[in-house]
Amino acid sequence: MSGVRVLVGTKKGAFILTSDGKREKWEVSGPHFAGWEIYHMKGSKLDPNRIYASQTSGWFGQVIQRSDDGGKTWFQPGTPPGEEKGPGGTPKGESNKFVYDVSPETGKPLTTHQFYDGTQHPWEFKRVWHLEPSLAEGDTVYAGVEDAALFRSKDGGKSWQELSGLRGHGTGPQWQPGAGGMCLHTVILDPGDPKRIYIAISAAGAFRTDDGGSTWKPINKGLHSLYIPNPTAEVGHCVHHVAMNLKRPNVLFMQKHWDVMRSDNAGDSWKEVSGNLPTDFGFVIDVHAHEPETVYVVPIKSDSEHYVPDGKLRVYRSKTGGNEWEALTNGLPQQNCFVNILRDAMAVDSLDKCGIYFGTSGGQVYVSADAGDTWKAIVHDLPGVLSVEVQTLQ
Repeated sequence: MSGVRVLVGTKKGAFILTSDGKREKWEVSGPHFAGWEIYHMKGSKLDPNRIYASQTSGWFGQVIQRSDDGGKTWFQPGTPPGEEKGPGGTPKGESNKFVYDVSPETGKPLTTHQFYDGTQHPWEFKRVWHLEPSLAEGDTVYAGVEDAALFRSKDGGKSWQELSGLRGHGTGPQWQPGAGGMCLHTVILDPGDPKRIYIAISAAGAFRTDDGGSTWKPINKGLHSLYIPNPTAEVGHCVHHVAMNLKRPNVLFMQKHWDVMRSDNAGDSWKEVSGNLPTDFGFVIDVHAHEPETVYVVPIKSDSEHYVPDGKLRVYRSKTGGNEWEALTNGLPQQNCFVNILRDAMAVDSLDKCGIYFGTSGGQVYVSADAGDTWKAIVHDLPGVLSVEVQTLQ
């Protein structure tokens, strides 16, 4: 029987939630990496047992963990079993060595490779925000980091090479950090074109490569941001998240700092589709697995008040690709609720009746097994949820 595995990253560890195709009864595993920030976990679409995790600590830096058995056991790629811990139990190993080729000061190519090893770094590298396994190559995985850069590993996370064309792009000096830092938080791979990759940076905007990462172009035409000197500038826009239905990769949906946006031409231009939302500020956006015009957002009150409006937790759904939105509330708290839902904290499964999942800053993870019509909490009282991803298991 088919089922699902929900990967939840929190401020104090990782949790794995599993269920069969009915998604009524759940098993909870965790916390894995207890006490560590797990900014993101993502499973491979090519191997359901392969999962990557971004493990972060202000004391010990950034570590990549990998599981090849569906999250039962974990290791740092490239580190012999039993040797993953250093003095005092701190992580060590190969998985946190990232090679970069562009000077962060000048934006020009370096004559020699330099490494970030999690402890000493001439270039500020705080954490990996997003991991995205390849859709075509089993050992290839991408990492978006803060400060903004994109890395790729071709050996299952053991070694990482920067796709330096992004930071070497001519607009780099104009990039500025958003309130959460200058993070590369979104990586989307085109299922029909392995050389096409979309990324988004807060607060620089969205970018696309059509040649596997050698060259990049900003894709922000149509975005309008009042808080930058030139509100229609090529870069400088605070993009919170971008989503795609894999069956229609030229259509993208974006949750910006303000405004919900849509592109029908692979990001070359955008139009606003906020419509009748109570507020068009938010962090998360996602698309139904089988209905490319069905889109989900969770409005947040404002950029200074990061909680849901009116104390009511409401997911909004558009079945028309935007503009016309309906509030989904059945099973969600409708009074005295003041949680936030972060940019990577919503996901969808690909079962026949598409399931929608999201996690909150209050530690709840909700599921709707009927595309949003009704909701139930899988778990309560986890540490604040940073990310939610789901694997559909056959």
